[in-house]
Amino acid sequence: MPPLVTSTVSAQDVPAADTPVMPQERTDLTPKDRKRVDSVTRPTDDFSKPEQFETMQGGAATTKATVNGNIFSHFSTNLTFQEEETFKLGNALFTKLWVAAPSSTQASDGLGPLFNARGCQSCHLKDGRGHPPEGAPDATSMFLRLARPAKTDAEKAAVAEHRVLNFPDPVYGEQLQDLAVQDLAIEGRMKVTYEEIPVELAGGEKASLRKPTYSISDLGYGPMHPDTTLSPRVSPPMIGLGLVQAIHEADILANADPDDKNEDGISGKAAFVRDHRTGELKLGRFGFKAQNASIRDQSSSAFAGDLGISTPDAPRDFGDCTQAQTKCLTLPTGVQERLGPTEAPDPVMDLVTFYSENLAVPARRDIDNPTVLRGKEMFYTSGCTSCHTPKFVTRRDAGNKAQAFQLIWPYADFLLHDMGEGLADGQQVGDADGREWRTQPLWGIGLTKTVNNHTFFLHDGRARNLTEAVLWHGGEAQAARDAFADLPKDDRQALITFLESL
Repeated sequence: MPPLVTSTVSAQDVPAADTPVMPQERTDLTPKDRKRVDSVTRPTDDFSKPEQFETMQGGAATTKATVNGNIFSHFSTNLTFQEEETFKLGNALFTKLWVAAPSSTQASDGLGPLFNARGCQSCHLKDGRGHPPEGAPDATSMFLRLARPAKTDAEKAAVAEHRVLNFPDPVYGEQLQDLAVQDLAIEGRMKVTYEEIPVELAGGEKASLRKPTYSISDLGYGPMHPDTTLSPRVSPPMIGLGLVQAIHEADILANADPDDKNEDGISGKAAFVRDHRTGELKLGRFGFKAQNASIRDQSSSAFAGDLGISTPDAPRDFGDCTQAQTKCLTLPTGVQERLGPTEAPDPVMDLVTFYSENLAVPARRDIDNPTVLRGKEMFYTSGCTSCHTPKFVTRRDAGNKAQAFQLIWPYADFLLHDMGEGLADGQQVGDADGREWRTQPLWGIGLTKTVNNHTFFLHDGRARNLTEAVLWHGGEAQAARDAFADLPKDDRQALITFLESL
């Protein structure tokens, strides 16, 4: 039977602990290395010229391939020849379409029974960014997370001890599934309506923000629990994930200030989650609410939740089907005894994880353009770097040498921040409350139009361009947002041009 709670751990009990032991200093560096890292990651105050190595956003892994619609789909440039083969095998699995069981293609069946997409690439289009439905018949590349808050003392303790992230809807599970195998009813369809909100900018310029409202039509299994919240998600870009994983915990935690002791209005908070296989408490750094500690954990969650495919890390053969969906639980699964006890056994997980770890970050463009340099200065002086930390040097002892000791430029601190009521979804996810979101990396953001033929940004694609995305920032980012809105028009556009160069 599927679990009754959304858990960071699969099929095992974990020790109760709410204070993780994390390194306060980097354990992988010599004193000489430490001095070099401190020097190269120090924020610049010279905007008259580009910084050294600024073009190579992903360090030696950066791709300098021709910029076109496939620019997010190249492998890390510093992979070995043998690793290139592994990457390509992973790509084949990432792009494959799964089918319902039973099927003659036994290595590809097990889809659903309820699902949001038939393959990873269906949501991560060209390894890039998803988008709202915008009139399409389905919401592929965007879905609704479903959860209710903890109520009892036992439930609150389970969240505090990181044994669960939250509590799914008792009938519809942890996300709305708008697709299903033959002869099974879908759960429902996401409905989005927008209200235009005018915004005045310095110099008399005007902008308009569209405020979304989410609902569900055609519910297939009766009413939802009245306390269930709806949290929309568009699929994020896949580039640079292995480099993010290789940032040392101490470097991320060094930027955390949950009590705002320095009184700068920024109180970044670390998220802690359980490793899906071991139950070990680790630093969360993947997902819009930092709900996964590793790329493998993020991948296994997507296999189970989005595709309804079981893996050794999340052995849920019926995906997100709940005990209330009785027909769903009687349908065939794609488990093949000769291949192992799950629909996507370890070789699949290993290859998809490797592929996801090694999608290269594209090289920066126009870094010496005077407008880009002016925009970079505006980005810094407006306070954007308080959360969008420009650069890190990855750990020397990274699991893959391709990610080891690289100077990278993600422009993110990977911490949770209160983003204000305007962006709040009201949904707790582990350590993140209903107003908190993980700072998203900005590398590659200027290539969204090139790769995905749209410019919808933020966690639900409500922003139709980068200006709207900035103007939606609130909470801890309110001061930076206001500074942007108060800039003269040319400086405001320069800041956007800088973002487009990333």
